[in-house]
Amino acid sequence: MFKFDGIEVMNERERLRYMLLLAKSQLSSENDDLANISNITGIIMACVEKLNWAGFYFLRENELVLGPFQGLPACNRIEIGKGVCGTAAHTGKIQRVVDVHEFPGHIACDDASNSELVIPIIKDNEVYGVLDLDSPEKSRFTKLEEEYFIKLVEILNENINWNNI
Repeated sequence: MFKFDGIEVMNERERLRYMLLLAKSQLSSENDDLANISNITGIIMACVEKLNWAGFYFLRENELVLGPFQGLPACNRIEIGKGVCGTAAHTGKIQRVVDVHEFPGHIACDDASNSELVIPIIKDNEVYGVLDLDSPEKSRFTKLEEEYFIKLVEILNENINWNNI
């Protein structure tokens, strides 16, 4: 069981460090990949403020398919190259979007989302999917968060066999 005592007084950097610590703890105590990434979404939602959605999409043939998440129900499938997630998967580049309504071809799974951070999951030069974070606030995501979510995906890559998902 996770304890989140004191998190409410942590600053942004401390919360992000704590998120990585909790993720490492989860990954060291459980060997089921699906259970691990499911709990990672809960860890993200507990540690990062002002999110309305956090989760994974996984590459299946030529589209992204919804994986574990926390938030309102989402799009089940996203074409590669479409929307913020599809663009991240297609280009292999992080997408930090200040205002999703200005992003060409944005797919609105939740009308409340106004900004988005998407980190592609790439291991051994192969794209496995994306980690998607949404916020109801415009300009919500910081460079610092981007750096820590890159670290989180690196930790996941060291511990998760994406072929099992």
